[in-house]
Amino acid sequence: MQHHIYLIPGFFGFADIGGITYFHHVKEFMEERLATHGIEAAIHSVKTLPTASLQRRAGRLLETVAETSGDGQIHLVGHSTGGLDARLFAKPGAQLITEHGLELEPYASRLGAVVTVAAPHRGTPMASVFNSLLGAQLLYVLSLGTIYTLQFGKLPLSLLIALGGIVTRLDDAVGFENTILDQWYEQLFDNFDLEREAAVKAFLNEIRADTSLVGELTPRGIDKFNKTTPDRPDVAFGCVVTMAHRPDLDAIRQIGLDPYRQASHALYRALAMLTRGGKYDPLSPEHARFLEDAYGELPTSRSTDGVVPTLSQLWGELIHAARADHLDACGHFDDPAHDPPHVDWIATGSGFDRAAFDALWADVTDFIARTATTHG
Repeated sequence: MQHHIYLIPGFFGFADIGGITYFHHVKEFMEERLATHGIEAAIHSVKTLPTASLQRRAGRLLETVAETSGDGQIHLVGHSTGGLDARLFAKPGAQLITEHGLELEPYASRLGAVVTVAAPHRGTPMASVFNSLLGAQLLYVLSLGTIYTLQFGKLPLSLLIALGGIVTRLDDAVGFENTILDQWYEQLFDNFDLEREAAVKAFLNEIRADTSLVGELTPRGIDKFNKTTPDRPDVAFGCVVTMAHRPDLDAIRQIGLDPYRQASHALYRALAMLTRGGKYDPLSPEHARFLEDAYGELPTSRSTDGVVPTLSQLWGELIHAARADHLDACGHFDDPAHDPPHVDWIATGSGFDRAAFDALWADVTDFIARTATTHG
């Protein structure tokens, strides 16, 4: 039996924009690892809707599965909000929004594994920040800055410093509107070729058109989602959690003296402040042992990967815990010597590298392989 694995992007939801991939080297690694298990699998990247509602995002996932899965077994790997899309796809009796009124059950009944990576199962305090006019503008700029960084390796230092200041002073709406946004447009789009500029603008216009997702990730929204989204029996649910270096003096020393990395770390500190907090159930004994072994300490409500609190990411079997920021897990970490190079999203001092990347995705792939062997 052929297996089909779907990689589902998160909040910055592009699968591929003019050659800029969201899951960087993940597909290639998983293919090689699955071959060692003797498993034939096709791995698909889902082109989702970045900030549309979970119903619409999961509907786009269903459309992709319907187009590509044949009659093989289906496995879902969702990063960030993509993990919530996967859970909604797996919900018994779910009704999803699709262009042609597709029925979910014929596909959901073939699910083997659902793996969530750095997913906000208990929401993220950052959603409350984005759930405003200024927050929507900030989300737009962060999305553009992320795409630019992954393409060119660095933002212009002046814009990076300005962005860190804006995140720190979110009440400065006038200055943000009239100066920073204009600078970002002028300086960043000038460096894209015409084809890639068009692709990036189309993606960013999707963010402007629909930000329903943001409200669903607030405490009230995620409580409603969890109460109405039970797990499907006989599907294996696993999770990967990420925790970046605590933004303290030790992290600053790890970053070094390079001005760009220091400015990038300042942005991380600002994002971490927006992400801390929330209320979480007590850890199970199994999760507590796993996390303490991985980190040498138990995460608290202040522990974060820069976008999602670490304790919000637990759902199902804990299969890996990484010292990483939110996009490190997708292959966006500092490794300029690799061919092609890995580009870091933000500097956290967490030390995530290629060995850590391989270990994370080996555990994800092996979890799916065990499920495939069981159900295949």
